[in-house]
Amino acid sequence: MPKPTTIKELLSDIQKERDALEQFLATLSCEQMIQPGAIDDWSPKDIQAHLAEWQQMCLDWYNAGLRSEIPHLPAEGFKWSQMPALNQKIFEKYQDRPLEYVWDLFRSSHQQILNVVEAISEERLFKPGYFSWTRKISLSSYVIPCTSEHYHWARTTMRKSLKG
Repeated sequence: MPKPTTIKELLSDIQKERDALEQFLATLSCEQMIQPGAIDDWSPKDIQAHLAEWQQMCLDWYNAGLRSEIPHLPAEGFKWSQMPALNQKIFEKYQDRPLEYVWDLFRSSHQQILNVVEAISEERLFKPGYFSWTRKISLSSYVIPCTSEHYHWARTTMRKSLKG
């Protein structure tokens, strides 16, 4: 799938993958949503919380950049090579949260990302290095993995795990 090069394409990709993920989740009962095993020991609810947290981290990076700060990437105390430990920390942060809380977080973080994408110029979104904290990469190169690519990964991985 080619990477989007316009805001319209990016929003379309995000919405397409989000709709597909939500349609898949709608097929699951409340009991299935909290049952471990969707991906390893994670339930679909845990995966939703994971997606929401990554969206929130992306928003935090962007907002730090607007304040002329250099955000901790991917998160304070973690390097990109420590993704399993960071993802475990996210899992532990939300594992005891109720399903309704996670649904709300999942929806609100998604809407916040959409609001940023809709409000920003294409130059700011797609020009590599426009923001100093992104270095030689575009902001979209952070947004895409935290949205459409992440939704696709979650849906296809859960579907395989839950059918198997």
